[in-house]
Amino acid sequence: MTKTIALIHGAWLNAKSWEGFKAHYESKGYTVYTPNWPYDEGEPADLRANPHPMLKTVGVKGIVDHLEAEIRKLPEQPILIGHSAGGVFTQILLDRGLGVAGVAINPAPTTGVRLGIHSIVSAFPVLGSWGSWKRIMHMSPNFFAKRFANGLREHEVDAYYSRYIVPTAGKVYWDGILTSAGKIRWDNPARAPLLLIGGGLDLIADASMTRAIYDKQRRAPSQTALKIFEGRSHFTCIEAGWEEVADFALDWAVRHPRSGMPGAGGIAIGTAA
Repeated sequence: MTKTIALIHGAWLNAKSWEGFKAHYESKGYTVYTPNWPYDEGEPADLRANPHPMLKTVGVKGIVDHLEAEIRKLPEQPILIGHSAGGVFTQILLDRGLGVAGVAINPAPTTGVRLGIHSIVSAFPVLGSWGSWKRIMHMSPNFFAKRFANGLREHEVDAYYSRYIVPTAGKVYWDGILTSAGKIRWDNPARAPLLLIGGGLDLIADASMTRAIYDKQRRAPSQTALKIFEGRSHFTCIEAGWEEVADFALDWAVRHPRSGMPGAGGIAIGTAA
């Protein structure tokens, strides 16, 4: 079994958002890679103040091609774990034949899956902003507190926003609507095993949407599983109790590597508070 893990971040965050997972997995003896999206590298505070001007050009295809190139440089095939848009990119990378197993945590809207009501509301600040398809977008502290990290306690909000939130490319949102860049072959016979994790309090990527993605992905012959943590928000990989999510994701991936793929079908694992 591989001892390499690649952690893939989503929109509004960069590789720093994985600092807890990375240290946690490294303490278990894994080599952990946390590739940034193009033009996303740096300290979040610096990126908020001075985002790279080319960030506005970044779209889904460019990000996934960049991630694929980085993963192909690794000495062995990794376990792929992605959050939010990174959960979508994890699925695309698996579709391209990469990874020994994959975990998509709170996966963002995916081409071919109907949006949940919370996802529609949360996407409006970007999609409802004229010209956002060619602009660098910024998340407000209020949006962060009320929708992105609604599981945090009030006194935690400012510190977490300051430490982790970065600008993102509006193009990433529009690509999911206007292009086929995020299209996935749901019945791909070569896809590695996949676990989908949702959050019952997620106001960015509804748990109903995670279930809908699971229903699509279970068409593949490889193992597909679903886990909903009912009491967790979209900020699940950082907010208190993230270790439970990290351990569940890794334990499942270790038990379901590509080399031991069982037969067709899916498993809906029970919920957890």
